[in-house]
This record gives sequence, structure tokens and C-alpha cells, in this order.
Amino acid sequence: MHVLFEEDGAFKPATILTQTDTSLQVETPHGKRVKLKTANVLMRFDRPAAGDLMAAAEREAEGLETEFLYEVCGDDEFAFTDLAQDYFGHVPNAVESVALLLKLQASPIHFHRKGKGRFRKAPPEILQAALAGLEKKRLQQETVERYASELEAGRLPPEVAAIVTQLLVKPDRNRLETKGVELACERSGRTLPQLLLACAAFPNAHAYHRARFLSEHFPDGIEFPPHEVPAPVHALSRADVRAFSIDDATTTEIDDAFSITPRATGGWHIGIHIAAPGIGIPQGAPLDAVARKRLSTVYMPGDKITMLPDDAVSAYTLSEGRDCPAVSLYVDVNADYSIAGHSSRVEIVPVIANLRHHDIEPWFNETTLAAELPDAPWRDELKLLWEFATVLEAGRGKPSANQNAFDFNFYVDWDVETADGPGLVDIQRRKRGSPLDKLVAELMILANSTWGRVLADAGIPAIYRAQTGGRVRMTTAAAPHDGLGVDCYAWSSSPLRRYVDLVNQRQLIALLSNEPAPFGKGSAELAAAMNDFELAYAAYADYQRQMERYWCLRWLRQKGPDYQPEGHVWRENLVRFNDIPLVVKVPSLPNLDAGTHIRLAIERYDDLAPDLVARYVETLAPDADVLTTDEEDGL
Repeated sequence: MHVLFEEDGAFKPATILTQTDTSLQVETPHGKRVKLKTANVLMRFDRPAAGDLMAAAEREAEGLETEFLYEVCGDDEFAFTDLAQDYFGHVPNAVESVALLLKLQASPIHFHRKGKGRFRKAPPEILQAALAGLEKKRLQQETVERYASELEAGRLPPEVAAIVTQLLVKPDRNRLETKGVELACERSGRTLPQLLLACAAFPNAHAYHRARFLSEHFPDGIEFPPHEVPAPVHALSRADVRAFSIDDATTTEIDDAFSITPRATGGWHIGIHIAAPGIGIPQGAPLDAVARKRLSTVYMPGDKITMLPDDAVSAYTLSEGRDCPAVSLYVDVNADYSIAGHSSRVEIVPVIANLRHHDIEPWFNETTLAAELPDAPWRDELKLLWEFATVLEAGRGKPSANQNAFDFNFYVDWDVETADGPGLVDIQRRKRGSPLDKLVAELMILANSTWGRVLADAGIPAIYRAQTGGRVRMTTAAAPHDGLGVDCYAWSSSPLRRYVDLVNQRQLIALLSNEPAPFGKGSAELAAAMNDFELAYAAYADYQRQMERYWCLRWLRQKGPDYQPEGHVWRENLVRFNDIPLVVKVPSLPNLDAGTHIRLAIERYDDLAPDLVARYVETLAPDADVLTTDEEDGL
């Protein structure tokens, strides 16, 4: 004798071994022995064999019609064996009974379970709603399949195209388009970026990276809202100086300039002049809201997204040939370059020249300074500022780090079409810590530390950059910056491109104008601006590094398929390229000392990562331009 019972939602036949009035010991066709309560037995039968029942019942169930069963059963609760007798018109055998049970179990929207082997037909209105739901799901699944099939074939459905940016940052997995994309990724073995690029959702990998960044950080686009650029709110006196700036050729947001005026008692008044949008864009103004939202200019090779609109930048940038509003720090410098005092004022500064690195560095560099500088405009001023900067650096006790390291400038010619899309990239290596770098850096450190101390002494809160115990952080309280060797450091020198600098400038302008500061002590708004800036600034810097890495791959491909770049071992299997700022893992690298000069072969590029696969080729003779490990650890 055999029985049918239910276990874990499945119907199972078994053969009776022993039984009592309340329980049975049975054995399944697979040899498993189970103790059952008599009440849990759904049906007893003597044939077919227990191992043959379910297969035969499943075949029989294929001929049963769910809708007909629904029509013939009554409205009351029923046992499956009773319905089987009514349906077949005779006492059903085991196969017929189990076939009908399987059919009822497989149609929960038609038949609601009420107990072991017992059911009740669903009310008509509930059944119709359930059937409508099933039809909706069927149509939705067809839509998902259609999306997936088109994507796998390299076609981008319009519905998916409409939400591409959402897919990149915050996909809604309840949407059919998202489900179709995920199904296509699963079936094709592609990542989302690979799939979208294959379907021409983006013309190239550069467009993908840009779209992803903008979707996350500029969801409303990068266009500025309609606005007016207000003029300075103060009547300002004109300084009797001849100011000049020093910047890279691509710089348009010229924040700083310098001037030198001889003192009657000997020495000089050295002026550090900072562009002053804070006197025309007050706290809470419409343009301030724009800057508060963006928090910083975003830099990337060949492009940038400015914190302020172009007309606002043009109104306050320190362009040559113009009288420009500025906040000036005048440092009284003795003939031995010691500082006798300082003062600050808000004024109009005549900017005579915008000097550019590429014009100056050929004749103003370490070699020419060690010999004799040629006769050139601004020669004497630059030399004096450099000598003053050297004294400032020594006074901080923090000599410039990484003197043998290099910086890299990226230039992209968007008018040139390449196999990778628009943009021919040129990467130029420039030695770090040049005289011009030191000159500008030291004067900016002097301005930021001096103004930070002025605000702290006046009890006016500001945003400081501090470093203690090796950890760099931002704070609204004056604190030492051990890395720079100053007792406080308030970013104030780039108000056209960093929001914290603009905030600090307004606090300083208020102090110099004898007006209440926009932010008072304990200002929650000031702390919020600082925290938001720190997050945004880090995200923008990450994007800049990612895009520099992408353009490094483009640069390598421009060299041709046979180009084998040189690099040096950084540590373990990490290699830093010599001519571009790129560090990659090289699994085939043998055990070599850090700093070893090597040659690599590029096997594969992945612009979407962005990354590449490189192979070790050979060890080369030492290169004098290669950085040491210690120097690189400080990068």
C-alpha cells in the first residue's frame, strides 16, 4: 500500500512500511524513510507503484483544462478527491486524483487553498482582477524581452535612450527599461557601460564618462540660469601699483596678481592682489546661490565647468589692461627680505600684464637664475619675488617637496578627429618646483596664512585647511597646518573658482570695511558650506584624475600599435610611466627593485574602466629623470 503526502510545498508518494492508528513509517522512491502522522496523508493507493505515480499524474494533468474545472466545481470548499469523482464521472484512480490535485495546485488564482488537499474556487471578481494582473505581467515581460533583444542586437530602444543618464547613476529597478537592460547585460555578458556603448548610447567612452559625471553632480545640466552680474557695492580707491599675474596659458580665472613698490626707507611694499567677486556678489545673491550649488570649478583635460558664469568671471578676473576690484595684502619687506609688517585693503588694482609660463620659463628657470637673467620685461620684479619666496620657504622650515618630480599638463585639440572620436591630446611634462611655481606658491601661502590669522584674531569665523598628525581636514576654527609649517591656513586666494575662498573673502571684506560679517560665530550655514565643499571638491578631483587617466590611454594609442612605453617600478607590481601620469599593475613584472627603469608593451585598452593591460618587455639602463620611491610616496 502507498500514500501521498505533502512536504515543503511538494506532493510526494511513498510506500507504507508500518502503521499505527496515529502514524505511519513510509519510504519514498528515493529510499528516504519518513514518519508521518495519519492526518497528514492526502491519499492512499495500491497502484501504480509509488515511483511511477507522479510522472503518470503529470502526463494526465496536461489534458485537464483549468477554466473547465473552475466552471464545474461548486462555490463551497471541496476536497480534491471529491472534485475528481465529479469530473471523471467515476471513482477516480490514483493517477486521475493526483493529476487533478496538481492542476488545482498549479492554478492558485482560480483555486484558493483551504487546507491539506482542500480548495475553494476564487470569487469571479477576484479571479478577473488576478487574470488582468497576469496579462499585465505577460505584456510587461514581452516588453522587457523586446528591450533586451534590441540591446543585444546593438540597437537602443527609444524608451531606454530616454533614461540613459538615470541608468548610469541611480537606476530604478522597477522600470521595464531597467529590467530589459539588466537582462541584456546578463545574457550578453557585458557590463552596463559596455552595453550602452555598443548600442551607441554614447558616441565614445569620453562621452560616457562625462555623462555619468554630469548625471550625478549636475543633474539639472551645466547651463547657468538667467542672471545679472552686479558691480562692486563699495566705492573703491585706485591703488598706485603696476600689478602683473603669472599663470598657465589656458587660465581664464585669474585670481591673483602681484606688485612691487619701493619703500622710502629701503625695501619694498610687495602687493598680493586677489580678485574680489565678494564685493559684487554678496552672500545670498542669485549668483551666490549658483556658486553655493557648484562649490568649485571642475577641471578636466581639454575642458572645465566653471563655478561662476563666464560674464561674472570676466567682470572680476584680473585681466591685463584693466582696473580690477581686488582684496590686497601689502607686505612691508626689508632689504634682507625680512617682513616688517603687513596691511590689507579692498581697492581697485590696475593690472598691467598677464604673464604666461610658456613665455617666461625659457629665460626664467633654475639655470638662468644661477647664471644671469637675460634682459626681459618684468625680469627684476620676478627675480625679487623669487628671492623673497626663497626666504619665505626657509622661514616655514618646509622646503619644497618632490623637487625631482614632474607635473603634467594636458592639452586637447577638439578640432582634430581621431579613431577614438574628437580630440587629439598632447601631454607635456613639466618639472615640479620650478622658480615660477615656488614664487606663486609661497606668496599664496603667505596670503592665506596671514589673512587666516587676521580673521582669527578679530574673532571672525572662517574656513581653514588644517593638518595635524598627518591628517588633512577642513575646520571653521584656526588650526595649524603642519605640512605647510604655518599656524593657520584659510583658503582665500581663489574666490573665482572655490566657494570656500569666496566665503572667506566676504568675511575679510566685512572686517576691512567695518561691517558685520556674513557668518557669525557658530554659524551652522558656514559649517554646512564647508562640509558640502569638501565632498564636492573630492568628487571633482576624483573625476579629474579619472579623465586624466582616460586621456593617457588616448595618448598611448596615438603613438601607434607598436609603441612600447617606458616606466619605472614604483612598488611590487606597480609601474609608473615616464612620459605620462599613469600608474598600472603589471602582473608579468619580475621581482625588480623600486626605481628600476623598464619597457612595457600594451596588450589591451579599456577606456571605460579606464585601464589597460601591460606586459613587461625588458629592463633598461637607469634614467636620470626617473623618480625615486620616496619621492613618489609624497605625490
